[in-house]
Amino acid sequence: MDGETVQAIAAERALELPGSVLTHPFGDEADVYKVHGKMFALLTYVHGEPVVNLKARPEDSYALREAYADITPGWHMNKKHWISLHGGGSLDEEFVRDLVTESYLLVVAGLPKRDRPVDPDTFGQG
Repeated sequence: MDGETVQAIAAERALELPGSVLTHPFGDEADVYKVHGKMFALLTYVHGEPVVNLKARPEDSYALREAYADITPGWHMNKKHWISLHGGGSLDEEFVRDLVTESYLLVVAGLPKRDRPVDPDTFGQG
């Protein structure tokens, strides 16, 4: 799938997640999805190419970059904790949706329990 489609899928999934809010703190050229004020997804363009930045566990970040040509270290982010998704064909819709959800849950897990819109350990089960 192309980069525009990757962004569209990521945006759709981000808005489905409880407490997710679309913001534009960097201007209209970047869509930033936050939960309780913390970013979990950045959709922007890098040198004209659509890119989706997502949070990832460091061990997962490395493994994903090794396994998928369309996943690179997070553009303009901490390379250990963020990944960038690109168009190109190695990612499918369900996988993109899963990566967005995982990014969201990582951020939610870091929130104080009183501020969590969901339980990150059980969200999506059952």
